Amino acid sequence: MKLSKKHSGRDLTIFSEMSALANKHHAVNLAQGFPDNEIDIRLKNFLAQATLENHNQYTPLQGDPLLVENLSIFNKNRKLPILIDKENITIIPGATYGIYCALKTIIDFGDEVIVFEPCYDSYVPSIEMNGGIPVFVQLDNDFELNWDHFENAITEKTKAVIVNSPHNPTGKVWTKESLEKLYSYIKDKDIIVISDEVYDLLIYDDLELMSVFHHPELRKRSICIYSFGKMFHATGWKIGYIFAEEELSMAFRQVHQYMTFCVNSPSQRALAKYLEVFDVVENKRIMQNKRDLFFDLMQETPFIINEKANGSYFQLGKFTNIKPKMTDKEFAIWLTVEKKVALIPTSAFFHNEKNTGTVRFCFAKKEETIIKAVENLRNL
Repeated sequence: MKLSKKHSGRDLTIFSEMSALANKHHAVNLAQGFPDNEIDIRLKNFLAQATLENHNQYTPLQGDPLLVENLSIFNKNRKLPILIDKENITIIPGATYGIYCALKTIIDFGDEVIVFEPCYDSYVPSIEMNGGIPVFVQLDNDFELNWDHFENAITEKTKAVIVNSPHNPTGKVWTKESLEKLYSYIKDKDIIVISDEVYDLLIYDDLELMSVFHHPELRKRSICIYSFGKMFHATGWKIGYIFAEEELSMAFRQVHQYMTFCVNSPSQRALAKYLEVFDVVENKRIMQNKRDLFFDLMQETPFIINEKANGSYFQLGKFTNIKPKMTDKEFAIWLTVEKKVALIPTSAFFHNEKNTGTVRFCFAKKEETIIKAVENLRNL
């Protein structure tokens, strides 16, 4: 059969490739962004309870009413509250789906979408599969946005911009000033913001999430995307939610209802109950301790890691003093095979697979996993 390829992405994602390589060579997997510890037993019990209580049929299009209600309360109780009406929340089957559905909602064939690179690898295929054209703005060497480059990327065809904070793969976090700057460039233009905020609770060192929904004007033209998988370290549950004001919420649901309509019902009820007992401060403390342990131990290796990640599951490190002639992809493969530690080459987050001299580590692992990985890296 003659089937045309629908996007410019890889046939096999780098995450699948490196995890398969890790399994083949029995390497410690610091590549794919998933924790290797058990989820909270209370969440497991809530799921079992939900099925026993017969939450097994379709939920409304918007989501389980208790989950929607508890999300509204949860976000109002943040240290920096996000005030969101229940009517503007929609439950979705994972954040990657949310990004795709948001793009399906807002772009027409030939519309341009600005993407800041490095970026999560689903953005570009999602744009292309929806008939859009990705326009790339590469972050500076310190992974900060050059606003002049952003301004130059805006054209009459620009329909959207995708932002991501905390950022995957760099761990950078947007500030209030960043959001104000973003608004200043798009306020007189018909540009919608898709804000990937899936690591919203994983921001460290007394920093807090600055969501586009904190900005009184940006929230009117934004779709914010969140992930319970990242919130509760249960990535296989594949459930998330979006925020959008009335017009964008209605448009999103018009598309969403014909793609999946609703999300796994017992899981929604379990998440709703778990939100009532979830300790945000303790969750943040545990993950920050993992980041600090990883950072401190990595100082005993030849990798160059000068700054701790501000947020997310991830830390970048330079390897050019170890294998200066290798590309980051070659180095990641070599390290997996020879030293039994699997990483992600940062080039995978660029559309042209630009060699960066850096690799991405996932530190969202058990303490013994982190220690074992670093033991393998000390003898480089």
